[in-house]
Amino acid sequence: MLGLNELQERAYRQLVELPSAAAENLAKILEADLGDVRLTLDSLETLGLVARSIATLDHFIASPPELALGSLIVEQQQDLRRAELELHALNGLFQRAATGRAGLDVIDIVRGPQAVAQHFAQLQRGAKQTVWAMVKPDVTVVESEDNTDEGAALERGVKYKVIVESQAFNKPGFANQVAMTAATGEEIRATDSLPLRMLIADRELALLPLNSESAANSEIGALLIRPSGLLDAMCALFELSWKQAQPTYLPANDLGTAESLDEIDRHLLVLLRAGITDKAMAGQLSVSLRTIQRRLQLLMNRAEVSTRFQLGVAAAQRGWIE
Repeated sequence: MLGLNELQERAYRQLVELPSAAAENLAKILEADLGDVRLTLDSLETLGLVARSIATLDHFIASPPELALGSLIVEQQQDLRRAELELHALNGLFQRAATGRAGLDVIDIVRGPQAVAQHFAQLQRGAKQTVWAMVKPDVTVVESEDNTDEGAALERGVKYKVIVESQAFNKPGFANQVAMTAATGEEIRATDSLPLRMLIADRELALLPLNSESAANSEIGALLIRPSGLLDAMCALFELSWKQAQPTYLPANDLGTAESLDEIDRHLLVLLRAGITDKAMAGQLSVSLRTIQRRLQLLMNRAEVSTRFQLGVAAAQRGWIE
């Protein structure tokens, strides 16, 4: 993190723990080549992280970490500040140039799976407030469990809204993953079908497939859409789809209902309304398929209905779910 390579860091850490040490001693302790250790000590001395012992010149001692590493931290903070200023300057130039662009220039074409994956990550890393996503069952570029940028964005306060096609819950492990991400504060809804897959960051950039998913042998690519009427239309499409989709989790402030259904039954009804299969329900609720079917039958008996559709209607009428 402070610009040191692995051997430099290991050598400095070791010297911090010792009164002093010669290059030969450090090479044995670190199980490293003596020549590499000598070069490393010379570089650390240049950086001010170590100094030669006055008593024994072939021995080295560590400089106080607060003094030595503190200066490196200050330097990196200054470099970061310069980078931020440069970013603002370049962004200003880009925005001024954007005003003179033709209408078609609001769309960039990203070709190839690696480039698409990179842009997919960049949109999430750069998001400041919101990320909206439409997710289909089949994977084109990035597996959901490999999307580490999502967790990092959630940790820094970015709000995620994700709409998932119900069939995706049939994939092994997907329901469990949804349960874990919902616990971090991500809002997830399900629907029978989505018109396309899409990612929108802060209502400022959108990434969606280059070609129709029904096209045979279609090239893997994406369209990066900048602020425009087209982006406004994509945002409106997401918001409409969000309203029509059904939650797949219990709200954090759901404290129960008048008839006091337990948490599993209430969550079960939410998933039933979202069109999730019994097998996927079992995975998300971490119970057996037999338990799901038994609980559904008990709920149907309690609501005095004979079909699951009737159960969904009765659950809403009785206030079991919102």
